[in-house]
Amino acid sequence: MKDFSRIFFVGCGSNYDNKHMRSNSKILIVEDELVLQLMLEHMLKKMGFEQFGTATKGSTAIQKAKEDSYDLILMDIMLQDDIDGIEAYREIKKEKEIPVIYITGNTDPRNKEKANNIGYHDYLGKPITFSHLKNSIERLKK
Repeated sequence: MKDFSRIFFVGCGSNYDNKHMRSNSKILIVEDELVLQLMLEHMLKKMGFEQFGTATKGSTAIQKAKEDSYDLILMDIMLQDDIDGIEAYREIKKEKEIPVIYITGNTDPRNKEKANNIGYHDYLGKPITFSHLKNSIERLKK
């Protein structure tokens, strides 16, 4: 497996207070690259999380978030269908308040601005490391 051990931190914003992440928390991983999806799941398992849902399309992420209870969403911005991660999260937020960590290789400042308008817990750039993901999730515990 490739070494994805380097990351750069892009930014942070939060509208979520007192959200407690526990090892029994359920996390939705929305990533269209299977290798990255599996890597994120592996990292989360190392942190003690065991319950996951996955999606590769924005439309699937919306459907899964509406049908199930998730405590956190890890969301790529560029996905396989016409609905990007930011638009998918906008739709999810209409019905549920679930914190999102954007994990993206897209450095377009317009995407960051769009994400700021909707709100997010964190905005991380790819490639991602275990420590940066763990630190981001740990901030949700506070």
